[in-house]
Amino acid sequence: MAAMEESFPRGGTRKTHKSEKAFQQSVEQDNLFDISTEEESTKRKKIQKGPAKTKKLKVETRQSSKFVREKFEILNVESLCEGMRILGCVKEVNELELAISLPNGLQGYVQVTEICDAYTEKLNEQVAQEEPLQDLVGLPELFSPGMLVRCVVSSLDTTKGSKKNVMLSLNPKNVNRVLSAETLKPGMLLTGTVSSLEDHGYLVDIGVSGARAFLPLQKAQEYIRQKNKGAKLKVGQYLNCLIEEVKGSRGVVTLSIGHSEVSAAIATEEQSWTLNSLLPGLVVKAQVQKVTPLGLTLKFLSFFSGLVDFMHLDPKKAGTYFSNQQVRACVLCVHPRTRAVRLSLRPVFLQPGRPLTRLLCQHLGAVLDDVPVQGFFGSAGATFKLKDGTLAYARRNHLSNSKKTFKPEAFKPGNTHKCRIIDYSQMDELALLSLRTSIIEAQFLWYHDIKPGALVKGKVLTIKPHGMVVKMGKQIRGLVPTMHLADILIKNPEKKYHVGDEVKCRVLLCDPKAKKLMMTLKKTLVESKLPAITCYDDAKPGLQTHGFILRVKDYGCIVKFYNDVQGLVPRHELSAEYVPDPESVFYTGQVVKVVVLNCEPSKERMLLSFRLLSDPKQEGEGQSQKKKKAVSAGQLVDVKVLEKTKDGLKVAVLPHNIPGFLPTAHLSDHVTNGPLLYHWLQTGDTLHRVLCLSVSEERVLLSRKPALVSAVEGGQNPKSFSEIHPGMLLIGFVKNIKDYGVFVQFPSGLSGLAPKAILSDKFVTSTSDHFVEGQTVVAKVTNVDEEKQRMLLSLRLSDCTLGDLATTSLLLLSQCLEERQGVRSLMSNRDSVLIQTLAEMTPGMALDLEVQEVLEDGSVLFSEGPVPGLVLRASKYHRAGQELEPGQKKKAVILNVDMLKLEVHVSLCHDLVNRKAKKLKKGSDLQAIVQHLEESFAVASLVETGHLAAFSLTSHLNDTFRFDSEKLQVGQGVSLTLQTTEPGVTGLLLAIEGPAAKRTMRQTRKDSETVDEDEEVDPALVVGTVKKHTLSIGDVVTGTVKSIKPTHVVVTLEDGIIGCIHASHILDDVPVGTSPTAKLKVGKKVTARVIGGRDMKTFKFLPISHPRFIRTIPELSVRPSELKEDGHTTLNTHSVSPLEKIKQYQPGQTVTCFLKKYNMVKKWLEVEIAPDIRGRIPLLLTSLSFKVLKHPDKKFQIGQALKATVVGPAESSKAFLCLSLIGPHKLKKGEVAMGRVVKVTPKEGLTVSFPFGRVGRVSMFHVSDSYSETHLEDFVPQQIVRCYVLSAATPVLTLSLRSSRTNPETKSKITDPEINSIEDLEEGQLLRGFVKSVQPSGVLVGLGSSVTGLARHPHVSQHNQSKNAPYDRHLPEGKLLTAKVLRLNHQESLVELSLLPDATGKQDVLSAPLGQPPPKQEGRETEAAERNHEGKAKEKKKQKQKEKRTGKGQEGAQPPSKDKKEPQKPQAKKLGKRPHPESSSEQEIGNKKQKKAALSEEDDSGVEVYYREGEEAEEMSMLPKEKLTRPAEAPRLQLSSGFVWDVGLDTLTPALPPHGDSSDSEEDEKPEQATQKKKSKKERELEKQKAEKELSRIEEALMDPGRQPESAEDFDRLVLSSPSSSLLWLQYMAFHLQATEIEKARAVAERALKTISFREEQEKLNVWVALLNLENMYGSQESLTKVFERAVQYNEPLKVFLHLADIYTKSEKFQEAGELYNRMLKRFRQEKAVWVKYGAFLLRRGKAEASHRVMQRALECLPKKEHVDVIAKFAQLEFQLGDAERARAIFESTLSIYPKRTDVWSVYIDMIIKHGSQKEARAIFERVIHLSLAPKRMKFFFKRYLDYEKQHGSEKDVQAVKAKALEYVEAKSSMMDD
Repeated sequence: MAAMEESFPRGGTRKTHKSEKAFQQSVEQDNLFDISTEEESTKRKKIQKGPAKTKKLKVETRQSSKFVREKFEILNVESLCEGMRILGCVKEVNELELAISLPNGLQGYVQVTEICDAYTEKLNEQVAQEEPLQDLVGLPELFSPGMLVRCVVSSLDTTKGSKKNVMLSLNPKNVNRVLSAETLKPGMLLTGTVSSLEDHGYLVDIGVSGARAFLPLQKAQEYIRQKNKGAKLKVGQYLNCLIEEVKGSRGVVTLSIGHSEVSAAIATEEQSWTLNSLLPGLVVKAQVQKVTPLGLTLKFLSFFSGLVDFMHLDPKKAGTYFSNQQVRACVLCVHPRTRAVRLSLRPVFLQPGRPLTRLLCQHLGAVLDDVPVQGFFGSAGATFKLKDGTLAYARRNHLSNSKKTFKPEAFKPGNTHKCRIIDYSQMDELALLSLRTSIIEAQFLWYHDIKPGALVKGKVLTIKPHGMVVKMGKQIRGLVPTMHLADILIKNPEKKYHVGDEVKCRVLLCDPKAKKLMMTLKKTLVESKLPAITCYDDAKPGLQTHGFILRVKDYGCIVKFYNDVQGLVPRHELSAEYVPDPESVFYTGQVVKVVVLNCEPSKERMLLSFRLLSDPKQEGEGQSQKKKKAVSAGQLVDVKVLEKTKDGLKVAVLPHNIPGFLPTAHLSDHVTNGPLLYHWLQTGDTLHRVLCLSVSEERVLLSRKPALVSAVEGGQNPKSFSEIHPGMLLIGFVKNIKDYGVFVQFPSGLSGLAPKAILSDKFVTSTSDHFVEGQTVVAKVTNVDEEKQRMLLSLRLSDCTLGDLATTSLLLLSQCLEERQGVRSLMSNRDSVLIQTLAEMTPGMALDLEVQEVLEDGSVLFSEGPVPGLVLRASKYHRAGQELEPGQKKKAVILNVDMLKLEVHVSLCHDLVNRKAKKLKKGSDLQAIVQHLEESFAVASLVETGHLAAFSLTSHLNDTFRFDSEKLQVGQGVSLTLQTTEPGVTGLLLAIEGPAAKRTMRQTRKDSETVDEDEEVDPALVVGTVKKHTLSIGDVVTGTVKSIKPTHVVVTLEDGIIGCIHASHILDDVPVGTSPTAKLKVGKKVTARVIGGRDMKTFKFLPISHPRFIRTIPELSVRPSELKEDGHTTLNTHSVSPLEKIKQYQPGQTVTCFLKKYNMVKKWLEVEIAPDIRGRIPLLLTSLSFKVLKHPDKKFQIGQALKATVVGPAESSKAFLCLSLIGPHKLKKGEVAMGRVVKVTPKEGLTVSFPFGRVGRVSMFHVSDSYSETHLEDFVPQQIVRCYVLSAATPVLTLSLRSSRTNPETKSKITDPEINSIEDLEEGQLLRGFVKSVQPSGVLVGLGSSVTGLARHPHVSQHNQSKNAPYDRHLPEGKLLTAKVLRLNHQESLVELSLLPDATGKQDVLSAPLGQPPPKQEGRETEAAERNHEGKAKEKKKQKQKEKRTGKGQEGAQPPSKDKKEPQKPQAKKLGKRPHPESSSEQEIGNKKQKKAALSEEDDSGVEVYYREGEEAEEMSMLPKEKLTRPAEAPRLQLSSGFVWDVGLDTLTPALPPHGDSSDSEEDEKPEQATQKKKSKKERELEKQKAEKELSRIEEALMDPGRQPESAEDFDRLVLSSPSSSLLWLQYMAFHLQATEIEKARAVAERALKTISFREEQEKLNVWVALLNLENMYGSQESLTKVFERAVQYNEPLKVFLHLADIYTKSEKFQEAGELYNRMLKRFRQEKAVWVKYGAFLLRRGKAEASHRVMQRALECLPKKEHVDVIAKFAQLEFQLGDAERARAIFESTLSIYPKRTDVWSVYIDMIIKHGSQKEARAIFERVIHLSLAPKRMKFFFKRYLDYEKQHGSEKDVQAVKAKALEYVEAKSSMMDD
């Protein structure tokens, strides 16, 4: 029925939908209340415009005329939409696309793939075969200009210039989609394309599903003979077909294409056309319904109505149409949504199948003056009347240069304008005009405007192998072939030309039809003053000209000129002398000067000669050369300024007035002073002592750089490469900056390259960061190549120092200030009072000023006083914290005068204003504070006196780059050495900065009342706080639970007020571990008592008198005990501050608190005791269990109640209580506590830190109950350890980690007992200890932290009794040994030990006497002894492991000894010829080259180790053990969760402390072991026990909950237990990344994606994001793309796109981010979040214009209901990131259309309050309270206004608002009474 209604509307007019009616009404209603503006009046004026006969019409009402105007508005791009069917005419045919002319001057394009499906298949087949197909023809053979075609709009693409491209489709499937097989009737006229050739005819694709169309051969014969020149129809050929017959059963349609039948076809009612199926190009019989000046309304096919605009009336009958007249019309287009039909009455369209004949305009490109306006059409354009009486049309965007300058009133009928014909619309038979100045003045508009031989300018577009493409204008592109890029052939054109460069070319050839343009860049041809030959008629005998050699042959050279004109130079004319072989003398592309001998234009033949006649111009040129010779390079001259250009000054060199050029950069040695001098120099000024750099034909290049001038005067200016030697220091300037280095030119014209590697002593990321073009530099020559005329230079400061840095620094400063003083004198010569005043102002001057305005950023503007335009400004820092009001008088001191921006920077600082009179001494070192920073110098104030001193920020000409950390900041303290004691004309003292180490950081003020950095505000509370309430403390209220948070519940009270119940006010007795807020449910009714109020912004309890008091949220309690009590006080009574409340809590007190969150970064639990009392529980005080400390989030739930003990106020802030869950934290003797390892000191022990800054030390004797040489390696910084306090007597605690102390209940076996004093020892006792050092008297062995024993030489080894035995090689410091106590001397505290095997039962510490063959193995050297910790083989194995890991030699691990200073070589010789197998490794390593080692801080020994590298011996310091075990660290991934494994690569391999060795490794180590005796039963038993112990120890280690994962195995165990935890997987990835094992990290990510449950979408997404991050940092673009594509498949695509965009933005890959956003806009065009994010991204990049375009596109793509929100969002972004003025304009325009949108008003008010002044805020409040809105909404705005005045205004302002509100209420009530 609906379809029937649409097709056959009652009354013959189009049915208006309800929504459309409603929309029209709302628009009219809004307009009633609009204030009449200029725009409104112009709309009225437009109605009177129109072609001719307007006076004859009756005067109609405003509404109806406006309706007519809108109805007859001609088509524009905006009125097109996708799916719209439209008639077009082929305008141009290219190989890959058709240009189609559309009605009303529009144009569209059809891609080659949009012809038909059969043609596209053929194209694909051709591409696959890579060979041309015989039956596939190109578009030029299928289509010809003038053909009428039926199109459908396929897309409207927006180009870079925000211009829309209309893309069309001719595919019958798209055009005839509206038809079905059932609707096809005989006599219908359709379009189709040939899809294949059959035996009896052709299959035609008509695009109707369910129907097959066939064209019999006989029906096609006439067309083939007349139109196709007898050739068969081709696949893809476009046909107008008439349906002859429809065979319904099989859906077969027979067609005819006869010209006479097709041209007579008319659409009738019998064919059952509907508005939905109506096709463009159909001819219908129609009846005129209404005649207007703008066109006609027609009725056709009985029921339908359509429009004919004035462009499509029959020109011969225009003005003669009348109502009810019968006419024939052609359908032009049908809008798919509105069903509006446009028709044409032009005769050319009334015969289908007939092409248009008039295709061109003869005056194309002509500029016409005084063309009168005929009519103006608001959104489309205007029509003009040409002199010959024909109409012409200009689109809206061609009526003015820009939207801003467009004035509709300028286009009243009769007004005249200057315009240019730019195109011709075949569909309308109209010339298209443009009024844009750029187009009217353009040198070339189309290709036919360009003539061969002309000089043209263009921009480089691309550089390709076959040449360079140059853009000449909007539509014109030209090619410069490779041969024509320069006078000679260049191999790498991209080095000379860059995309975007402007180039000057000469046209070689221009073919407008083929759009072919060839040009040359050969300098000789471009600059040639000789006449150019563009045709053979130009070539007159005797004419001299330039050309280029096209070919070189035996018989001569063929020379080519312009426009394909060429001539021959015969062999005898090549030279005055005989040339035997022309190919060896001349080359292709060579530019030559020739003279014409003879020319025959009819035969296109020309004879030329290279033997030139005498040149008449030579004499004149000679005189100018003489003038030029008056100036030579290196000469000092005076110049007069003639003119300012973009890059510098055009000058005349005196006295001969020779033209010269002085670039801006060459005005000064100081980069910043160049633009300053350029700005203030005027035409006519004379400059003295200017250096002439070079003299060319065109001009003289000059420089005024003092450094270059003095270098030339001092003779430091080598003229040739032969004078230059490596090591020379030369002064030059930066000529060119490339990625690989900097080219430096010297005054003589010689230049050299400074490669990136030796550009600076600092790391160079980008060369352009360090130097700028034209900058003066000092260069050191490092390499000279005379043959190639090249040299390499160094610009490093360390190479180029010119003497004392302090002197250079002072020289640069005084020179800079002197030049600025020169600028002042230039300024004082100007007439302006403002400039003269600025010239007189100098730093240090005191001024009395009046405050004009305090800006939002805290800075102050002062009033200009008597000098208009004078800007005086003090920054927030220089305001010095003073509260200022406009009009207040203040004394200020000038810091600096900005001579470019014409601003004066002043300071109100007390020390500067009140300077102390004190005599200063030259050379004295004084402290100063930086007050102002310029590019090259800083102004600081002396702390003692307040005088201003200037000091240079650079100490050298090359010293221009600073890392951010090195840059000074205002307010920073510096140390200065004074060089002058009196301020000169500059007003500043001169000084030199002391060492950077003496700089101090600026002090920042602390605000005790600021919100904590971790404070989070509940949005539910913020939203509801706009209501004002009159509650008092003690009131009982009822409400409904709105939302439940972990530590509070939000309640909505009866009046809509939002209240809050804290977790501590729900139950009287809270069971530990429960969550009180869980007791309440959302929607539940509660009765509560008001107990206080909380500030909305800071969430702290505040009295109403507080300056930051905004409004309070009632704080409620539902505790049964509090509901019973009676109490009634006002809500806003003065409350005790939280700081006071915290003081009431005493250490040791137990409190109930509620967990708010776990802070991973700071490692503490954040809790709340009461609404305004918060606390922190350090992680180490939460539990004594490693398991809990490792995963606190598993043990403690958010919102859970905890019993805690008060320890004291938190160390970081007194506003928090510090709590403990393990009782009072008292580190007394005997206490067990958890600590964190801070430092591991090899061979000494550990340093452990506790909360509150307490530190303790663990001796290596207290690390474990069982000693090991490597047990310190098991500890890493930040590891949590369980400690026992041995002593707390000193500030540094003495601790023990022995499990016998920390876990006495486990009763673990104590292998090595504690030895705290000599009393703990007994004679004959066997015990273990660590070697401390080897002394002349024997070996010192540490037995406990304070007990040391001595093993004298006879008791050390049985092999060697010599006192000088080199024990230190076998007994390094820290080696673990078993010793027997021989004697104890209690008086002298001496312990004598024995290390002999007889005493200890262990193997000898020395396996064999040095230099002797090994003795036979003793029977007691058993496996058990082997495996013992202090056994020699074990030591060797460990030593070897370390050497393998580190690549260091044995010497590197040598212990420090004060007695030995032996070089390595003699020591190696002592080893003898047949060393013991066990010491062979030492010998090998001893002979290896040593690596350099650095002296560590802990190592206080002065031992030096000698080694040889080649022939040189160098001294090196000792390397500590810690350094040996850590090779170079790889970059690490820092996890946001705070997990970092700071471990060396060597410690990542073993999962456990290496206490035991495998038997396999021992067999490798000791080959002789294989020959040992068979083991006894006892030994085997021992071995079995040992293995069991080892297994139990491994199990213990794995069970330890405090153990950090240290290997892949550890992580595998963790991820098995929690397979869906993305955090664990990310830590696993980070573990591999810190070892730079990228592939392993990738593999882990892949495992994670397979393992994590598919339900855990967020966890999976986390891993995908981490993988994207990994690929972005370490992978290639290709790998990143692959991961991204997969991520999009498996996740919600939008989230993945947004994450990748953020990753790109954070890693500063802005181009990739931009491309990604463009992809998102195509894919998620309906998501407003994407548009807003992209807009914000562009604004942050400073691309405001692009962001504005994005907003426009968003509005086109998004549904209308989203428009207001999007506009408001973009306006907010403009306020925050862009132009506040534009943001205001957006809001204003939105509110003018939607004045009743209170949400938009609210956002606008927020933005103005935040970013505008108080005046603006009040103005907008005044506007909003005068709106005509519902009382409820008005109440909302009045309340906001009142709140604003309460916060920012005076009592008077508050009363004024209340009065206005009262006035409004009275007015409302009186209206109701009436």
